[in-house]
Amino acid sequence: MNISSAEFKHNGIIPPRFTCQGEDVNPPLAVDGVPAEAKSLVLVVDDPDAPAGVWDHWIVFNIDPKLTEIAVDSVPGTLGQNSFGRRDWGGPCPPSGAHRYFFKLYALDTRLPLVPGASKEEVEEAMAGHIIDKAEIVGLYKKF
Repeated sequence: MNISSAEFKHNGIIPPRFTCQGEDVNPPLAVDGVPAEAKSLVLVVDDPDAPAGVWDHWIVFNIDPKLTEIAVDSVPGTLGQNSFGRRDWGGPCPPSGAHRYFFKLYALDTRLPLVPGASKEEVEEAMAGHIIDKAEIVGLYKKF
């Protein structure tokens, strides 16, 4: 399984459009190689370099496993609550220095029985024992 973006390469710079210094919309993502037995996908975008610990930017679960692209400024599945306290994309906005943003895609053998606004911890707990594949891309961002 693979996840990629036409807007940045793995370990490349995320364009400002997708950050707090731009339109603050999610970047486009392409997905391929999803296992045929997958019943749903989960996408978690987080920043492990945040001063207060890992910062969750986007939590999306119960994404259709047939999905091949996530469009700019879209809602591809059920939204969980991010560290901003919202149910949407919260773009990169590091207080200082360059941070890494991990876009982690999981293929599951089930759909998650969670309500909108579930936390990352709730999503991860529900995913336990159901992950059949994983893909990841990392983007970098530093405020200018």
